[in-house]
Amino acid sequence: MKFTLDRAVQRIEALAPKATGTCELLDFYHKVLVAQRDIYRSLSGPGGRGLTGGLRLTGDAERDLGWLRPGLRTLLDVAHAQGTEYLVEGARALLDSSDSELDEMVLDYWQNPSDVQFFAKALIQPYALLIADRGLRQPAGAAVMRENRCRICLGKPQLSYLEGQEQEGSARKLQCAVCLSSWTFRRVVCAKCLEEDPRKLGYFSTPELGHVRVETCETCKYYIKGIDLSVMGLAVPLVDEVAAAPLDIWAREQGYTKIELNLVGV
Repeated sequence: MKFTLDRAVQRIEALAPKATGTCELLDFYHKVLVAQRDIYRSLSGPGGRGLTGGLRLTGDAERDLGWLRPGLRTLLDVAHAQGTEYLVEGARALLDSSDSELDEMVLDYWQNPSDVQFFAKALIQPYALLIADRGLRQPAGAAVMRENRCRICLGKPQLSYLEGQEQEGSARKLQCAVCLSSWTFRRVVCAKCLEEDPRKLGYFSTPELGHVRVETCETCKYYIKGIDLSVMGLAVPLVDEVAAAPLDIWAREQGYTKIELNLVGV
């Protein structure tokens, strides 16, 4: 089923009341997702046609900056009110910044995405999702395409997931950290270095989070979290990946580095 921010909000609202140990994390992420959903809707404009203020989005963040600024201010307010100490301090400083300074931050992420740029990443995700949905951003050329990079924007994978009725027959997909698009990826391959030797690839999970696992590689020492939709059909990978934060703690204790930090910084 295609990813939407509406489904993500619905999923986190179902998970949060049952969470133990990740309540504050999910509560904050819920507010971020709601803000992202509202940004997507605002940018979609009248009738969901990708219009804002009567003008069509171009798919180029530099030309669309004027329409992105209100959403960034909203995300800054959310982080300032309920983010971690690090995000609160960052939001406080940015709230006093000029539009040109904020524009520079957004464009820097647009041109060189980084998982430590929380505010720009949180803003670009709904924007990039919309322009991908509307076909406003052309797919990456074959000359620069890499198997483990997004087919639309060349972004890194945020997570992997298995989609299908049975685990053995499920298709493995990666979801982009930038535009949230998904693409099919080989089953037994490292999503970072493309290692194919099964002896160097590990998979770890817990009974409490049976549909989520840590996928590790001994060659590059990176990991990614995978969500098995054949086990939990109601899961929304982007949300369930955050809800399984305890697995990140375990992975780091074992010496692995995550390919891409999520929006809550884990």
